[in-house]
Amino acid sequence: GRAVFVVPSLINRAYVLDLAEGRSLLRHLAARGLRPLLVDWGKPGAEERGFDLDGYIAGRLERALDAAIAIAGEAPSVLGYCMGGNLALALATRRPRDVAGLALLATPWDFHAERPEQARALAALMAPLWPFVDQAGEMPVDLLQVLFAGLDPYLALRKFQGFAALDPSSDDAEAFVALEDWANDGVPLAAPVAHACMTGWYGRNDTVHGEWRVAGRVIDPAGVASPTLVVVPERDRIVPPKSALALAHAIPGAKLVTTGLGHIGMV
Repeated sequence: GRAVFVVPSLINRAYVLDLAEGRSLLRHLAARGLRPLLVDWGKPGAEERGFDLDGYIAGRLERALDAAIAIAGEAPSVLGYCMGGNLALALATRRPRDVAGLALLATPWDFHAERPEQARALAALMAPLWPFVDQAGEMPVDLLQVLFAGLDPYLALRKFQGFAALDPSSDDAEAFVALEDWANDGVPLAAPVAHACMTGWYGRNDTVHGEWRVAGRVIDPAGVASPTLVVVPERDRIVPPKSALALAHAIPGAKLVTTGLGHIGMV
């Protein structure tokens, strides 16, 4: 079938998109006659710790797109999830002839559209930690977990209260465990990427202000030429809905779909 080039976030394992046989976006796409090709970033090694977003997008991701085109024999559609949506957007603006269609799921864009004080606080919290992160060459998983937990401090309590009420042998209990295993199987973020995201995106809102560049080129959603679908979960605590909606409004002719689910539940 027609190839779909799937780009996950850099800060979580790619298999959230193929979590289990009965809970898999990729298997669903394949059952509908498409051919999903998943980018698996893995964990940053010695070389990747020096990568900035230019290195990941203009380097690794564009070469992966070339490989997908060679496999499929045509330009694929590109699907990006969460931060992977930002990477996919950059790909679509840099390589418009090689992207047949674009789907962006729970992708942030205007980091100050909703709770701007929280976004700036996240950036400010990192100020005393940068020497440690730069020395290590990466933002550790535990630090990332703490930052995400701060977005909704009582989420873990609510989740496990709900889990306690489940039949341990039920499908719902099994799915809960699979998802928690994934959520706690994170990967570090290369230090230069962490600077770009925390200081540039959350702190300064570079994306909206036209200040986010990849290999010298401004990433402007108005320049997306391919048919585009933007999916926004209305109960997203990681990417505020207004942040993702701003991207839907910025891409000419984009089709918007909203769902009453959360950031991970939508997958």
